[in-house]
Amino acid sequence: MPTEQQIQFRERISHLKDFNEAFELVKAVVLQKFRMHRAGLSLILQMMPSNLGAYHMLGSNAIVMNSYLLAAVKKIAGSIEEYNSYMFMVLAHEYLHSLGIVDENTVRQMTYELCTWMLGGDHPAAKMAKEDPSTLYPELRSLMQSQFSREFQVVGNFDRSNQTYIQ
Repeated sequence: MPTEQQIQFRERISHLKDFNEAFELVKAVVLQKFRMHRAGLSLILQMMPSNLGAYHMLGSNAIVMNSYLLAAVKKIAGSIEEYNSYMFMVLAHEYLHSLGIVDENTVRQMTYELCTWMLGGDHPAAKMAKEDPSTLYPELRSLMQSQFSREFQVVGNFDRSNQTYIQ
C-alpha cells in the first residue's frame, strides 16, 4: 500500500506536461533522497540504437535521450502515467550519471531505490528501473534500430529553473 507521499508523487508523475517538469521533479527528489544536485544541463533527443535508452557523456552538460525508444514507449504505453514514468526513470538515471557516478550498476541501483522510495515498488517507474523498460513492454525487444542518426533536437526550456536571465 503506497504511503501518502508516494500517492502525491504518483499524482505528479501522471500529470507531467513536458521534459522540463519531469526533470524538475527528478532534481527535487534526487536532492531529497541523496542530497546531490547539479544545475545547467541540456536535453538532446536523437535516434540511436534500440538497445540504448539514453546517455550522458562524462564531463558534459548534456543528457542525450533516444527519440526512437521514446516514441515507441509513447505508442505502446497503456497510459500517459506509464509514458511519464519511463521519461522520469530515464532522466533520473542519466541525471545520476551527470553527478559523477560512472558505475552503471551503482546508477541502476540508485535509480531503483529512488523510484521505489518515491513511488512504491509496484509503480511502472520502479519496475522499469529494477530491470529495464522491456520488462513492462516486451515489444521493445523486437525493435531493430541499430544506427545513430546524425540529426538531433535540443529540447528548449530544459532545466530552466537554474536560468537567471530572460530568454
